[in-house]
Amino acid sequence: MKTVSISRRFAGLMIAGFLAAAASVTAATPTTRSRAILGPAEGQVKSVFLENLTWVEAEKALKDHDVALIALGARTKEHGPHLLLKNDYVLAEYLMGRVADEVPVVVLPTLQYGYYPSFLEYPGSISIGAETFKNVVMDICRSMHGYGMKKFYVLNTGVSTIGPLAEAEKELVSLGITLRSLNILEVDKQLPAGLLKQDGGTHADEGETSMMLYIAPETVNMVKAVKDFDPRSGRRGLTRGRDKAGNYSASGIYGNPTLATKEKGRIIVETTVREVVRQVHELIALK
Repeated sequence: MKTVSISRRFAGLMIAGFLAAAASVTAATPTTRSRAILGPAEGQVKSVFLENLTWVEAEKALKDHDVALIALGARTKEHGPHLLLKNDYVLAEYLMGRVADEVPVVVLPTLQYGYYPSFLEYPGSISIGAETFKNVVMDICRSMHGYGMKKFYVLNTGVSTIGPLAEAEKELVSLGITLRSLNILEVDKQLPAGLLKQDGGTHADEGETSMMLYIAPETVNMVKAVKDFDPRSGRRGLTRGRDKAGNYSASGIYGNPTLATKEKGRIIVETTVREVVRQVHELIALK
């Protein structure tokens, strides 16, 4: 009986010690709200989503971060009969999430409209003017600059938006604002030689369809994917009229999405994420 009593007392002491240690760990663990700012290690800054903060929380968060990330992806732009109008928006949201996990940024809400004049012959496609688009981006940067943010990165998923973003970058310099943006055509040059087999193309094609098979396969209908590539040079934009000036495409596709695979998409997406993360780190380090 005496042995049992000692054992119970010893067990009680062990349990008490365990509970005390657990309480100590709990006390040292950041609250859920703190984790919006702190990373896995206490004091390590991580990304915050601006829309999920109060203005009071935003004031602190903006002081703790060097770069604001603006994802850009059209929510209403044709992508052939096999991809959704919101294709670029889905892509932008995915890439934004991946980048935010890798590098500490202030994430602004994704821009859903941009300068996309090449697709207006296909119902559902919406484009705002180049100047309007440029000014929207500049106004966002100016607003955030008022709170101390000086560096911005646009995670751009389009091609026609590259020019206006470059113009915005030049004009913002005089205000002490640094703007950088993703050029997806430059990322394509980093892909393994021979990865894509199509004759050519840049829209709803082998590459873009492969990316969607990797990140959101439920949005892809490969049964409706067709090859549609106008090989004539010197043409810009897409057209449904065979005798018009643009690249003729009855489907709204420019390339050959029938060659798309999930594995190709993985390579393209991971290459893109790495490049964006590298560029954002470079922007953070810029003095």
